[in-house]
Formats: sequence, structure tokens, C-alpha cells
Amino acid sequence: MTTRKMMRAKIHRATVTQADVDYEGSITIDRRLLDATDLLPNEAVCVWNVTNGTRFETYAVEGPPDSGIICVNGAAAHLVSSGDLVIIAAFTWMDEDAARRHQPKVVFVDEHNRIREKRAEVPGPGVARSAGASVSQRVDIGFRTTG
Repeated sequence: MTTRKMMRAKIHRATVTQADVDYEGSITIDRRLLDATDLLPNEAVCVWNVTNGTRFETYAVEGPPDSGIICVNGAAAHLVSSGDLVIIAAFTWMDEDAARRHQPKVVFVDEHNRIREKRAEVPGPGVARSAGASVSQRVDIGFRTTG
């Protein structure tokens, strides 16, 4: 049986509030954001720094609810600065049928890491946005085929 690795949770463009290299490791996340995305304490998460392009994997630690805390701890604290924008995501493996029906929990936050909205993602610029749009509207990234 085929399985696929699917994004199951995402906190989009959160603002790093602190970086603490002396802590033992992890990322502390406001409890409300954990609940909204169904992330559990100690669950593995990927962190993508929108500000500087670094990426790392760590695990979630529960922060106080409504605190807005996004604190990168331990060695990964060298990869962020307070004020950086980050994307935090978690993935899961699913069988083919479940993957085709799957809808991830995506949360968009404001500059204080308060939930602005929960919704599906919208494709980026240059990508077809409607079912009727043609593939030719997609961005050409330079791949060529032969034959």
C-alpha cells in the first residue's frame, strides 16, 4: 500500500519573540496556537525562517496561552533572531485514500502571534487559482523534457 507524507499542521508567518541558546532545545509555542493546529507538546516540527532562509527540525513545547510566545531554544536559537518571521509545520504519513481527502490545519497569525484566521492555503503568484485555469498560467521554472 502506498503512503504519502502530508502536511497536517502549519502556523504561517509567526514572529519569533525570543531566542534562548541556553535552553535545552525545542520551540516554545503559545498554547492557543498548539490547540488550533492540533500540535502536541514534544511533537516534531519543521521551522522555516522566512526572514533569513534557514530551516531546522525540533520539537514543540507548550507556552502560556495567549502569550504570543514563539521562542526558539537551544542550538537552533543561533538560526533565528527576535522579530524573524517563521513558518512552523508538522507532517504525518497517510495511506493513499486518506491523503487524497486530507485537509491540514493551517493558522495565519498577526504580528503578535494571535490567530487571524484558519483557512486553506492559496497558491502563490503565477499559479493557476481556479479549476478552469490553464496550466500555461503557471510559472515556467526552466525544466525541459526531451523526446
